[in-house]
Amino acid sequence: MKRMILIAAMMLGLAFAATAQPRAIGARMGSGFEASYQHTVKGADFVEADLGLLFLSSALNASAVYNFMIAQPAWTDRGEWGFYAGPGAALGLGYRSSGFNLAAAGQVGLEYTFWFPLQLSFDIRAQLGATFGHGFYYDIGPSLGVRYRF
Repeated sequence: MKRMILIAAMMLGLAFAATAQPRAIGARMGSGFEASYQHTVKGADFVEADLGLLFLSSALNASAVYNFMIAQPAWTDRGEWGFYAGPGAALGLGYRSSGFNLAAAGQVGLEYTFWFPLQLSFDIRAQLGATFGHGFYYDIGPSLGVRYRF
């Protein structure tokens, strides 16, 4: 009985810890259109996961980038600014070449989180990878992100 209470308390504590981290959900638009999810991991650092269509590489793309918050300047009295950069990886399926894509990704961006739950970001993400059976590909471009932060 004590073991079950201890396990239940630990699971409840983990659930509270997971929900205490800030998150954001929305879209990135630019060199493609992607659904986007951000989850704060450590301090102000966050993981960004995106799923969508990339126009230059003609692929359905899923990517994950670990962004390090480099600076948070106090340019305004309300809201928060953040400058971030980080490495990541991407998987995709080309719809023209019908090939499977695997790529390394890098991202640099600037975000502003309003005093209400809206976050705007501008970033540049580059991907360099291989399309198996069809050679190498690259995708680079700026994107505008609009997310609901909760």
